[in-house]
Amino acid sequence: MPRKPRIEIPGYYHVINRGVEQRNLFLDNEDFRTFEELLCKFSKEFDIIIHNFCLMNNHYHLLIELKKENLSKFMRQLGMSYAIYFNKKYKRTGHLWQGRYKSWYVTDEAYLYTLIKYIEQNPLKVGIVKNLKNYQYSSFRYFVNQSKMPKCLKNAWIYKNFNSSVDEIVEFITAPVDKDDIKEIAKASSLVIATNNSKIKTKERLNKIIGKYQDKKERNKKILQVYKAGYSQQMIAEVIGISQQGVGKIIKKL
Repeated sequence: MPRKPRIEIPGYYHVINRGVEQRNLFLDNEDFRTFEELLCKFSKEFDIIIHNFCLMNNHYHLLIELKKENLSKFMRQLGMSYAIYFNKKYKRTGHLWQGRYKSWYVTDEAYLYTLIKYIEQNPLKVGIVKNLKNYQYSSFRYFVNQSKMPKCLKNAWIYKNFNSSVDEIVEFITAPVDKDDIKEIAKASSLVIATNNSKIKTKERLNKIIGKYQDKKERNKKILQVYKAGYSQQMIAEVIGISQQGVGKIIKKL
């Protein structure tokens, strides 16, 4: 069954992704910081506004704003870059992400306000901290310690609408969130479900990426490249026209 067309019109998006097999995505401080740096780096490159983020051990939440129709490109670059970093650091191979990230296009202001609180309060919900100020891996810590705020958060809705007032920001974010409200808003017609991009690309797209090659040496480099990007050995083998075992040997050798 073909996938539904992606919704990538400019506007606000709530984006979620998890680690494959519910594995942890962030194992130490360096991992969290690296993802933050990549998030800011690619938000600048793709002209995307970061409003809020919360990085948990095995998943993350983002609230971003598109100016162009480039959500898939942004998420592909972010996911691929972090996966390459993670796999290299921990000497592992294969997929890092659970698969297709989930994204929702938000057109309702009430949902937007609730969503901001919901994202930032994640560490409280699971009992990691009792005070949000003690959680080091979300945008909240930058809103309350603005001297360390990265440039990618300077246009965040909270920062701009509360005139940088820390007390007002804390009061707004820490206000109770009604889970029933979130469920009702999610059902409303004002929330459009947006299908997400897949790390397991179609053969057609993979074929375009691999393209033509002069010899086996160049071919093998491309095999390793697309494998690191998240393509399965089986799909690579079918596109290249060799056995899956052959692809595995090339990857292992390189």
